[in-house]
Amino acid sequence: MAGNRTGRSSAPRATGRPAVSRPPGDNPVRRLYTRARRAWDRPLTAYYLILGSSMLITVLGIVMVYSASQIKALQLSLPGTYFFRKQFLAAVLGTVLLLIASRMPSKLHRALAYPMLLGSVFLMVLVQIPGIGVAVNGNQNWISIGGPFQLQPSEFGKLALVLWGADLLARKQEKRLLTQWKHMLVPLVPAAFMLLGLIMLGGDMGTAIILTAILFGLLWLAGAPTRLFAGVLAIAGTIGLMLITSSPNRMARLSCIGATEPQSGPVDCWQAVHGIYALASGGIFGSGLGASVEKWGQLPEAHTDFIFAITGEELGLAGTLSVLALFAALGYAGIRVAGRTEDPFVRYAAGGVTTWITAQAVINIGAVLGLLPIAGVPLPLFSYGGSALLPTMFAIGLLIAFAREDPAARAALAMRQPRFGRKRAGGSGNSRRPRSWNTMRRRASARSSGER
Repeated sequence: MAGNRTGRSSAPRATGRPAVSRPPGDNPVRRLYTRARRAWDRPLTAYYLILGSSMLITVLGIVMVYSASQIKALQLSLPGTYFFRKQFLAAVLGTVLLLIASRMPSKLHRALAYPMLLGSVFLMVLVQIPGIGVAVNGNQNWISIGGPFQLQPSEFGKLALVLWGADLLARKQEKRLLTQWKHMLVPLVPAAFMLLGLIMLGGDMGTAIILTAILFGLLWLAGAPTRLFAGVLAIAGTIGLMLITSSPNRMARLSCIGATEPQSGPVDCWQAVHGIYALASGGIFGSGLGASVEKWGQLPEAHTDFIFAITGEELGLAGTLSVLALFAALGYAGIRVAGRTEDPFVRYAAGGVTTWITAQAVINIGAVLGLLPIAGVPLPLFSYGGSALLPTMFAIGLLIAFAREDPAARAALAMRQPRFGRKRAGGSGNSRRPRSWNTMRRRASARSSGER
């Protein structure tokens, strides 16, 4: 009997399981990457990214507003929860607007474009009337609507420009007029310059920069040629340079880029320097929620423009990187929605909203880090301010609605809804999913084409 020294047979034992043959080059890392790639390519990925990241940013923003604003409220002889309650109320109203916008069809969004533009222009004109407009920190861009509540019409002007510009460009594309430069620029650029002029009358340079970014985003999505794009950019840059050099306050903000110590003289860069101090003292995991030192009067606008610095001090590098990751996920999802749609209005509107939120986040965070001049713009969905939160959450609702309108996303959502006559177990109903999301996308597209 053949065997080894122990007397046991050297033949492999029969386990009843077939031998698994792995293809050459297969490894766990590659399999994990493949699974992640498939999950990333699913039709509902953009929908969940937009909804999840925006809600997390808003909730974390409410928490940080409460932490950063308590000392400011007590200094003004107000309850410690004063700013928190106002921000929470604005978030509740914004959630209602988000849900309404996410359920509205594109036709209704397009119908709101012109009324919203006219309403924003009317309110911006009212701001410049003495006795109606209210000046805050030297900028007259507010309207008092009773009691402690104020409205900033320029924030709604961003949403109005996105909707109106997207509807205008979509109509011109349907008529094949965007091949002519005059149809691409008129009346989009004159209307945008009108909004910029009304905003600059109040001295709000930061909002004007965001509006300019939205205009460039719409022109880029419309396929503006390089020379045309460069021409508009040169004109806007020249006007911006003239406005900056004509204002000592704006020139002072430029001189504070990269400052790490307070300076003597008319420009002390106090806010920029203490923003860096707050970020530097946070370390990896921060000093703890509510344990900020800079919010005790050292850092101006701790709950609005510089709330990201307080986040870095209390939550550390981990907290700031988490906020950046959420904004990156939101921006990627917006680009994905704009890139995968065949509806021109959805492409322009989704691209405009994504440009708006991403550009504003970059300008705010860049100013806190000392890489950009302080423009006085809030961090979207995060900083204190109902006038900024309400239109931004409505814009997020637009992205959610556009993500749901994708044919494959509609099919995936329909499959998750219970159907009458389908048995839970052992039934004869056809509950099997398509073999791939691409197959489901093709079937949904063919079905929608047949309905048309």
